[in-house]
Amino acid sequence: MRALVVAGVGAPPTVTDIELPAPGPGEVRVRVRAAGVCHSDLSMTNGTVTPTYPLVLGHEAAGLVTEVGADVRRVGVGDHVVLNWAPPCRGCWPCRHDEPWLCAEAGTPSVARGRTAGGDPLHVTLGLGALAEEVVVGERAVIAVPAGLPFESAALLGCAVLTGVGAVTRTAAVAPGESVLVLGLGGVGLATVIAAASAGAGRVVAADLAGAKRELAMAAGATDFLVADDTLTRQVRTLTGGRGVDHAFECVGRATTIRTAWRAARRGGQVTVVGMGGKDDLVELSALEIFHSARTLRSSVYGSSDPDRHLPELAAAVLDGSLDLGPLITDRCGLDEAPAAFARMARGEGARTVVLFD
Repeated sequence: MRALVVAGVGAPPTVTDIELPAPGPGEVRVRVRAAGVCHSDLSMTNGTVTPTYPLVLGHEAAGLVTEVGADVRRVGVGDHVVLNWAPPCRGCWPCRHDEPWLCAEAGTPSVARGRTAGGDPLHVTLGLGALAEEVVVGERAVIAVPAGLPFESAALLGCAVLTGVGAVTRTAAVAPGESVLVLGLGGVGLATVIAAASAGAGRVVAADLAGAKRELAMAAGATDFLVADDTLTRQVRTLTGGRGVDHAFECVGRATTIRTAWRAARRGGQVTVVGMGGKDDLVELSALEIFHSARTLRSSVYGSSDPDRHLPELAAAVLDGSLDLGPLITDRCGLDEAPAAFARMARGEGARTVVLFD
């Protein structure tokens, strides 16, 4: 089968032939029908995260179950499923204390699985490697969804939507009438905008370096759009009576934008870091401003979500029309065009590209 593979840090992703094993006990084979190109995949290629190479990229996808191994009970052949890159084990301390998004067994950058066509050992991103025609995964890594849900929408539920919606509704618990700033308008950022508007936020300010994202932001439900320059904090305060926003969501994963989100939040406000940054990119805050501002700074891992519970709820919302994912998808392409999609994402263009498989 074909897959998008990267050979090492800085190497361009290329479409190549790979071989995957047959499903073993507790495993399933899924024919991928749609997969999103996510910034976390870019982190696997540029050194932000350190997986093992060669690596099949991709972790946000949906498809059809085509084969099941022994003892599989969650799904059957023909089921429509979303892939889950952080399946909770249900046995570790966080899982047993209602924090499955912090599962000690989930989220490993790469897992050994299969071989290249030349016979070299292969690894897959986050246990999935979903930018491929097929995947073989453990049954806990698939979540069944209704057959009527379009595959391109289902794919986005597995990462961008679960992350962005969860950050708003569960991590930060935005209340009606509160003000929100969203920094960074990729797929996750736009999902955060959609969720903030749906939560009844009184003002939703969307900001990005690219002024071209204004139309996307407004379509997602933003009340205001700002270009993220040196005047951003002042403009946010002007829009909020001089106070700053109740909630600032950082969806980039950089120290500079985390600091901007901190300055843009009001005294007593909340700053939620949704973007994943590098370990050497340090955020500096003085002890005095931490005390004086009374702000809360925290991260949102996978939207503080339990995928088995919350992803089907999102699927139902898409089907009943209460959750419109249209503004998230700016490009569609085949697998051969996926490398170009990575280049666009690296330049900060568009929101989500969805790779569609026949």
